[in-house]
Order: sequence, then structure tokens, then C-alpha cells
Amino acid sequence: MNAPSSSYRSGFACFVGRPNAGKSTLTNALVGTKVAITSDRPQTTRHTVRGIVHRPDAQLVLVDTPGLHKPRTLLGERLNDLVRTTWAEVDVIGFCLPADQKIGPGDKFIAKEIAGIKKTPKVAIVTKTDLVDSKRLAEQLIAIHQLGIELGFEWDEIIPVSAVGDKQVELVADLLTKLLPEGDQLYPEGDLTDEPEQVMVAELIREAALEGVRDELPHSLAVVVEEMLPREGRPADRPLLDIHANVYIERQSQKAIVIGAKGARLKHVGTTARKHIEALLGTPVYLDLHVKVAKDWQRDPKQLRKLGF
Repeated sequence: MNAPSSSYRSGFACFVGRPNAGKSTLTNALVGTKVAITSDRPQTTRHTVRGIVHRPDAQLVLVDTPGLHKPRTLLGERLNDLVRTTWAEVDVIGFCLPADQKIGPGDKFIAKEIAGIKKTPKVAIVTKTDLVDSKRLAEQLIAIHQLGIELGFEWDEIIPVSAVGDKQVELVADLLTKLLPEGDQLYPEGDLTDEPEQVMVAELIREAALEGVRDELPHSLAVVVEEMLPREGRPADRPLLDIHANVYIERQSQKAIVIGAKGARLKHVGTTARKHIEALLGTPVYLDLHVKVAKDWQRDPKQLRKLGF
């Protein structure tokens, strides 16, 4: 586990930003595999998913937090508490700001929060640069610099990046690792995340279930993997993993949306999720999905606990 050279660096970095600012996409691009779920629905990340970037001279552990927002439910409050706890414990904070959107009240709200964390280095990462021209990008870089000055701190770096086009992704890794403390490896070579497999499988199912669904659903969807067991009596060269999972929604009316006409939608969710799960676990999978109603679970502390929040 010990590092070969004395100047080896290791530590934790987290990406913060408004929901849908490109945090998960950037995490996946850096790690080179799908560890954080990405969706064009805001507020899809609920767990602190850690991606691990292995380099010859460093190990960078990425902590992906939910987007900080003004909470409307008990779930919202718990997510915000989770974000703040994470910020206080990392070695460097990367603030993701999309290039194609002006700095808004949501960004200022977050910038003000991180300005209060005095000792931690702060890097502004301008995401989605493939969506704007160079003039708009220059304006955004100046605005971000200005934002730091207004709040009484200076960014350690401001980096434009497009995770989709792989532009500058390596540079982000270089700059973040430079700001880490010297230290030994934290995780064995080859580990990509310390998230329990069951949680990651649930996230992949949730991502598939959110795809192309009407706007009222993102917050009301939770997935719990009830069990993951190797099928008994299979030959060693043809294993099969049985996964039984429940998709929870809040109202009976949402059930029809998730299941779709004659079950077509749920079938599509199962096929999509299964492909991703098989890629993640490297084994064939039989996925058994059921949709259940947990009435108003986002506001009920008992149900929140049961669903893992």
C-alpha cells in the first residue's frame, strides 16, 4: 500500500455546484468509468459517491455530493447537511459552474457557503465549455474571478473544461492533485469506488427509471436492492447473479408512469439497468424489478430511514 516515492500525494476532493452543473459527468470522466449517475434531471445524486483516480504520483479520491439547494422537504434538509459535512472534511473543493449559464443566486449561495471554509483550497471549474463561444467563455471566467473577490477569497485555480469532449479533463486532475497533501495511497490499485455494490446497483436502476420521465418524478423515486445472490446450481463458467429490487414512488398515479403501457416502460428500465449493472459487476445478471408506493416518503422520517436516507 505504501507509495513508491516520497512526494506521493493523496487526498479527497469534492465537486460542489448547483444541481445539474456537470459534477457527476466530470467525476465519471476523471475516473474513466461510470461511478456517479448522470441525468439531465437536477438532484439525481443522493449518495456521496466516491470515484478514485489512480496516478503514478498521486491518488485523488473524488467525493460527489448532491447539489446544494434551498430545501423544501425533510429529504432536502438531510441532503444539505450531507453536503456541508462533506465540505468540511475534504482537502480541496472544486466548484462547478456551467459556462452556458450566467452566475445566478444559486451559485452565489454556494460560493458564500464555501467562502466560510477558510483553509481549504478552492478551484473553480467551468463546465460545459463545448456549449459556448470563446467570447462568452472569457466573460464567464472574469465573472467567476470577480465572485471570489466579492466574497473575500481568491480561487487557487480557474479551469475551463468540457467533460463530454474530454477537453482539459487531465488538467483538472493535475491541478487537483497538486493541491493534495503528501501521503500514502488510501485505496488499493484498481479500486474505482468505495461505494457498496448494492448502493451502486440501486443508483443505476434509479438512473434508468428516470430517463425520459415527466418532470414530476425525479424527487419521488427511490430504489432499494432487497437482495443480490448468485443463482444456485450454475456451472462455474456460467454464473448468474439474481438481483431483486423495489422502485418506490410516492403516489399511486405515478405507478402507471413508471410501469408504462402494458409494462413496456418498466421492461425498458430493466433492460437498460441490467446492461450497466453487468458492465459494473462483470457478470451476467437476472434483474427482478417491482414498483411500490411509499406514500409521501420524502416527508416521513421513518420511511426516509427505511429507504436509506
